[in-house]
Amino acid sequence: MARRDGRVARSNGRAAVQRISSTRTFARVAPHVIPVLDRAVHRLSGGRTMLSTRMLPGVVLTSTGARSGEPRRTPLACMPEPERGSWLLIGSNFGKREHPGWTANLRRHPEARIVYRGRDIPVRARLLEGEERAEAWRELVRFWPPYEVYQARIDRRIRVFRLEERAGD
Repeated sequence: MARRDGRVARSNGRAAVQRISSTRTFARVAPHVIPVLDRAVHRLSGGRTMLSTRMLPGVVLTSTGARSGEPRRTPLACMPEPERGSWLLIGSNFGKREHPGWTANLRRHPEARIVYRGRDIPVRARLLEGEERAEAWRELVRFWPPYEVYQARIDRRIRVFRLEERAGD
């Protein structure tokens, strides 16, 4: 039953989106649609929001291309860690076999920038390993259960990065 504040309806909507986003069809279609829509909404809102942030928090990552050296802007879901002043990024690539390109960029050039809630923030990325990754992974799966589905259907280990704010340029 829906409450006046809409919590049940929103919770049911979130569960439906999680089920849909766990499908192979979504994994085939979403990489071609969601980033395009996110870039457009981000631009039109003056950097304040993206379409995908209706379900998950998001950032626009500006990294340096691993091979090209050129700036690369990528809208991504994130898990903010306000107690740490950091953000987790997960290289799920919607459960596709290959790592997303932005993860190679961060491995090669960890100094980057994000736009989060309209703020331009210089960050340094760290690829998480060992127990630190395991702890972050547990939190990410609690935060968005489809990540576990993505990992189960691929052989590669999904990369998890922690972005930490750094002194401005």
